[in-house]
Amino acid sequence: MTQANVQADTTPELDLAFGLEDDLDPALVQQAGAWADPFLAEQHWQERLQSWLGQLEAELPTALRAPAYSLGLEISGDAAIAELNQVWRHKPGATDVLAFAAQDDAPPMPAGVRDGDGAEPLELGDIVISLETAARQARDQGQPLERELLFLASHGLLHLLGWDHPDQASLERMLERQERLLA
Repeated sequence: MTQANVQADTTPELDLAFGLEDDLDPALVQQAGAWADPFLAEQHWQERLQSWLGQLEAELPTALRAPAYSLGLEISGDAAIAELNQVWRHKPGATDVLAFAAQDDAPPMPAGVRDGDGAEPLELGDIVISLETAARQARDQGQPLERELLFLASHGLLHLLGWDHPDQASLERMLERQERLLA
């Protein structure tokens, strides 16, 4: 078996539910490139998130290791994410990314068990990214919007997988891991 086949065999399957808010600013959608393109974005996100899950597999607790995962990713505007932020976190205003983890504790076993048609995916939860906030942050940091979107998605994914940053040291470890995913 070649190295390429080994890598392909270890990459988990991903069932991605992707959504793009209908009334986003067309200029921002265009600036985001393929990551917010109504026809291309789902495939781009599918490939990237699947790759990240494969890279993170060895670091995951046993309960979160599965041959297949399921998660949702929504690209929204400030109004929609502000509403979610208020309802779920009791914080006013828009934020850049929210992650709603489905696995608070170890999932009921067996997780991600293969059935006759493939793997039953382990539900991770949902990530919501505000395109408007991401665009402002990208501009403030002097980086492309595409990179900011990937940075926020990696942050959300790590949260779905149990990472948190209650203190500065934890935040630094999480940010460093995000950078390695983006490399």
